[in-house]
Amino acid sequence: DHVKSTDADRWAELVAKLNFDERETVAWKNIVDNMYYPEDDEKGIFLQQEGFLDKEIRTVDTLKPEERPLNQNWSWDRILRSCFIKQADVLQGLYFFEDQFDEDTHRRNFEFYEPLTVHESSLSACVHAILASRLGMHEKAYEMYLRTARLDLDDYNNDTEDGLHITSMAGTWMALVEGFGGMRAEDDMLAFDPHLPEKWNSYNFHIRWRNHFLHILVGKDGAALKNNADQTLKVKLRGEIVEVPAQGEVKF
Repeated sequence: DHVKSTDADRWAELVAKLNFDERETVAWKNIVDNMYYPEDDEKGIFLQQEGFLDKEIRTVDTLKPEERPLNQNWSWDRILRSCFIKQADVLQGLYFFEDQFDEDTHRRNFEFYEPLTVHESSLSACVHAILASRLGMHEKAYEMYLRTARLDLDDYNNDTEDGLHITSMAGTWMALVEGFGGMRAEDDMLAFDPHLPEKWNSYNFHIRWRNHFLHILVGKDGAALKNNADQTLKVKLRGEIVEVPAQGEVKF
């Protein structure tokens, strides 16, 4: 609907390319309007599935070391009947739509689901690192960063022999940039709210945003953003809208 109303030529191009029938959107809207999201009002959380709380709820730290990873030591029937979660599930949804939920909702769901998550997927730790950073849970964020960064090096899931996990490599970048760097797209502009892990002296990364090449440096004395483009750029730095001049730098 957005493309149709804002760029008629692009809309026509997509309809032709995808063999798209506009009647499909009616079906999609009907699905959206009738989606069911089970919640528990007492705990204030979204349920991974209907009846999830009927399971025996126990945290991952109650598992014996010889039981890990579960997918190599338990039957799938036992795994699926348990409360243990392979990777971010409800929390993955909150990651994708974080601006639609307040901080308390994020915190309640994170504090309930993360202790049940075995992280036996290369997709898991980076999402938890990003969410933990947003919640100010910096120790947990760093733990999850190390897990995604060293997944294959330390063979966390006893499967490095099967090949490297490209997803955890990308997840390392995500954990740093979106997690520690606090980068988001907000109100049609880039936003940064960085913090520095306690054990680090500094970190930096580069981003290309709408033909602007940006360099972000975070250290013990604060942060700086360099705009390497020939045009000014508005960004949000720790919640404040700032205009960064062409080839200029702003400290924050």
